[in-house]
Amino acid sequence: MTERLKQCVVGFTQLVERAEGNEAVLLKEGTVLLADLIRHDDWLPDFAAAPDPQFYRQYLLHCDPLERFSIVSFVWGPGQKTPVHDHTVWGLIGVLRGKECARRFEHQADGSLQAGEMSTMLPGDIDAVSPAVGDIHEVSNGLTDRPSISIHVYGANIGNVSRNVFDPASGAKKTFISGYSNDVVPNLWNRV
Repeated sequence: MTERLKQCVVGFTQLVERAEGNEAVLLKEGTVLLADLIRHDDWLPDFAAAPDPQFYRQYLLHCDPLERFSIVSFVWGPGQKTPVHDHTVWGLIGVLRGKECARRFEHQADGSLQAGEMSTMLPGDIDAVSPAVGDIHEVSNGLTDRPSISIHVYGANIGNVSRNVFDPASGAKKTFISGYSNDVVPNLWNRV
């Protein structure tokens, strides 16, 4: 069941070594790797697909030992959404199940944030975030009757990165570190 995830981990490990920090290469080639992973829906462990009735969940699936990238599943219950937030590192977001809605924001000269158009992502769709391509957004489950799940790959151990949430009207920010919702990760290396 975890073989697909293992192949993705190996692919991203090779990619971060080869790209040597070139974000354009990481996003372009990483999109291909993530697309191959989310093309199939038979590999995600049950614990990493479990919604919470009150809050969205971020489950760690793998973190590179040098923290050059991490792979997580986000599980959104009906009606759940993030605050407006940033990432501070490159990231790829691929929808595995359901429907996600995202709205980007840009800083204005007066310090406020300008909201962009709402985009909708369905299974197989991938979006990129980074300080270079647009890093501030809010995301919500586009379904009212069931969870949605997306797989994210970030250019760091995202659960340990100092990031920001923003008040969209004033642009005021507050720092946070997200952590993870799980205490265990999938065993990708069991050959038994």
